[in-house]
Amino acid sequence: MFENLSDKLDRAFKILKGQGKITEINVAETLKEVRKALLDADVNFKIAKTFTENVKQKAIGENVLNAISPGQLMIKLVHDELVELMGGEQTEINIKNEFSTILVAGLQGSGKTTFCGKLAYMLKNKKNKKCLLVAGDVYRPAAIDQLKVLGESINVEVYSEPENKKPVVIAKNAINYAKERGFNIVIIDTAGRLAIDEEMMNEIAAVKSAVNPNETLFVVDSMTGQDAVNTAKAFNDVLDYDGVVLTKLDGDTRGGAALTIKSVVEKPIKFVGMGEKLEALDIFYPTRMADRILGMGDIVSLVEKAQEQFDVEEAKKLQRKIQKNQFNFNDFLSQLQQIKKMGNIKDLAGMIPGMGKYLKDVDIEDDAFKSIEAIIYSMTPAERENPVILNGSRRKRIANGSGTTIQEVNKLIKQFDDTRKMMKMLSSGGAKNLMHMMKNMPGNFNRN
Repeated sequence: MFENLSDKLDRAFKILKGQGKITEINVAETLKEVRKALLDADVNFKIAKTFTENVKQKAIGENVLNAISPGQLMIKLVHDELVELMGGEQTEINIKNEFSTILVAGLQGSGKTTFCGKLAYMLKNKKNKKCLLVAGDVYRPAAIDQLKVLGESINVEVYSEPENKKPVVIAKNAINYAKERGFNIVIIDTAGRLAIDEEMMNEIAAVKSAVNPNETLFVVDSMTGQDAVNTAKAFNDVLDYDGVVLTKLDGDTRGGAALTIKSVVEKPIKFVGMGEKLEALDIFYPTRMADRILGMGDIVSLVEKAQEQFDVEEAKKLQRKIQKNQFNFNDFLSQLQQIKKMGNIKDLAGMIPGMGKYLKDVDIEDDAFKSIEAIIYSMTPAERENPVILNGSRRKRIANGSGTTIQEVNKLIKQFDDTRKMMKMLSSGGAKNLMHMMKNMPGNFNRN
């Protein structure tokens, strides 16, 4: 995500590396490269120009001229301007406790229907809401079926009238149905088109007028760059929606839409889609996004994702097993599953400060744990429960069953044993035992 932009901004800041102070000359040289980086990221020329002019005005102030570290100061100034460009503060979705209607619009292929499923999943699991999905796309034959499949996968009901071709009537009926049956949230998926047309605009405007939604969201494919921004503006002129949803952001290495859509449309980005999985929907935080663009990582989001998968009771049980040296391959597999639920492995690693640039050319597949899981699944229940019985013949059978080599099986078992020893040491004696172990490692000398 935003790899090209991050790399070019990093090179721009290197101009100031080693400089004793910020001057108009080195500021101009740096901001020239920053402007090029923004233009390459498909940012509108006028916006890129205004951006660099704002940074320049702040950079050549009296306080800045006396700065000890000009490079770091320039990074901060660019960071703050990026945050402002993307909206400043995070904006919450407008829903009420009793009953709320959310209208979702967008072009065909933008990921609109999938977003409806993701939003229902998020509101159900994080806000404890009873959601009803409404199939309001009466033109695309697969739209109703797609929404039903999504609904079934997250155990959320889908309201549809396959024979009815009047979206306004369907939406009204769905709201009455929801109120009669105690639903908290109604999410209406509307028809998309391959391009903006008058008929489409009139229809979506009529649906909005009829249902008077608490929240209207426009879904746009971030990978289309400035086309996404232009489409968002055209829809806003008719709909006056409340917020933008950027999909496919995990595949967008440039970032032009995310950077400029707020300044053009004057509506906040509220959500970003970061993958195909239904869990892959994030609230948009301008500060956190600016951190990631500048290679500072996003530890807060990483911790939040971990907390979502964290079960206090399970953690206590695991702690007791570790203390008794009973941690086994079943527990190990369970931990892997929790990590996988957090999202794309490369994306997660990129949230660690400084890791983004090192992972730029590293290909980490979504199924990075596939071979490990295959090895564990090829073990018998007794072997998983009691790894000490894994002798040579058992390891050979496991390698054949998992499609791996004996060397790979041996490597995993060794890593597992090392992990178990480390966990036991930290659990029983904490950092004191760890320090004692490190002092007694070969090559370590205790200097008093």
